[in-house]
Amino acid sequence: MNFGVVVFPGSNCDDDMIHVLGNVMDCTVHKIWHKESDISIYGKLDCIIVPGGFSYGDYLRSGAIARYSPVMKEVIRFAEAGGYVFGICNGFQVLTEAKLLPGVLLRNAGQKFICRNIYLRNETTNSALTCKIDSGKIMKVPIAHADGRYFIDDDGLESLKKNDQILFSYCDENGDRTTDSNINGSIDNIAGICNKNRNVFGMMPHPERASEDALGNIDGKIMFESLLACMN
Repeated sequence: MNFGVVVFPGSNCDDDMIHVLGNVMDCTVHKIWHKESDISIYGKLDCIIVPGGFSYGDYLRSGAIARYSPVMKEVIRFAEAGGYVFGICNGFQVLTEAKLLPGVLLRNAGQKFICRNIYLRNETTNSALTCKIDSGKIMKVPIAHADGRYFIDDDGLESLKKNDQILFSYCDENGDRTTDSNINGSIDNIAGICNKNRNVFGMMPHPERASEDALGNIDGKIMFESLLACMN
């Protein structure tokens, strides 16, 4: 599989992602600089990753400036042609700003940056990112964000539910979606979604930080295994 990882000024999870994809999952990976206007130079890409970090210092609004980088025209074109695009944390924010995913990421309900392990519940097997994950499976995955509170209006939320676009929900260790387990105040405990065409994914937690035995947690690795299996 051939992956591209977009790098903005302020990205800080790009090398983590490249390591997991290249060294753990044994894929071909290319860094794609934000000023790149032709991604065809990397060959036929199977998936583009928009990683976490603080693109452009999160000035204005998280992801709002990165959305206008030259490379995003290529990312949008790639997605509209059916290519897989996966945004994590700041990448999720960028994809909502680019309107590749519905909704918006707002300041955490507690108005503080949160960095800790949380529990996720898989809500669907109907996506490339989750096709190999049992429905209802509970995973422990790290988060690190200040603007992770997912919000969408009532009609949008109903559409997400109707079209089975909610991928992951914040939950407790028993899989219950409680108020206390909703770490950032996201609407309906939503931690990750996909688009209607099911080829663009976004989530706030960091599966790349939970994909190796050396880190003491491989709960996130199954997402990459699922993605690779469903892209083949």
